[in-house]
Amino acid sequence: MIIAIDGPAASGKGTLGRRLAAHFGLKHMDTGLLYRAIGLAVLRTGGDPANAVAAEAAARALRPEDLETAELRADKVAQAASKVAAMPKVRDLLLEFQRDFALRPPGAVLDGRDIGTVVCPDADAKFFVTASLEVRAERRFKELRERGHDVIYPAVLQDMTQRDARDSGRAVAPLKPAADALFLDSSDLTADEAFEQALAFIADKAVPTTGAAGPNGT
Repeated sequence: MIIAIDGPAASGKGTLGRRLAAHFGLKHMDTGLLYRAIGLAVLRTGGDPANAVAAEAAARALRPEDLETAELRADKVAQAASKVAAMPKVRDLLLEFQRDFALRPPGAVLDGRDIGTVVCPDADAKFFVTASLEVRAERRFKELRERGHDVIYPAVLQDMTQRDARDSGRAVAPLKPAADALFLDSSDLTADEAFEQALAFIADKAVPTTGAAGPNGT
């Protein structure tokens, strides 16, 4: 079983993805970490994430252990990731990596920006998770403050607005819902409510769940 989850930053797609993976006994990948790792690698060399040559070199050198550093969650890295993700060659370099991960048994849940439209267009179930810009900015602001970052809400809101514009307006694999995806607006939904709606959608599609975990992921 392959489940594709797309959506903008701080929409709740990662939380939903992890819960679905645990529930069905599947692997999980936050594909945004791939682009964050590339952006971070460029930043560490003092380079410009908007420089295609630097970004492509970082993509070719990407190693699995590069996805495990806490630095990937920094807001400046998120901004860098949005820039490198707009580059066609970078996306091409990472496409097969993501598809191979999805196709290995027992299946996977992938969340990102173009999973249902480009990476796994034949996924068994697709979701597009979003929330209002203000709600998402507030979530990210609280997350960054809890991690000890000295940030102010207007700056977080501005950064998210710019990132949304880049993700939705890029020429290659823009952020948009797949035609057959369930649209989930999490602005007024709890994580439990979003999870239950996702489970109901999967059940309605009669997606095979052989080997799935129990109702609480056990």
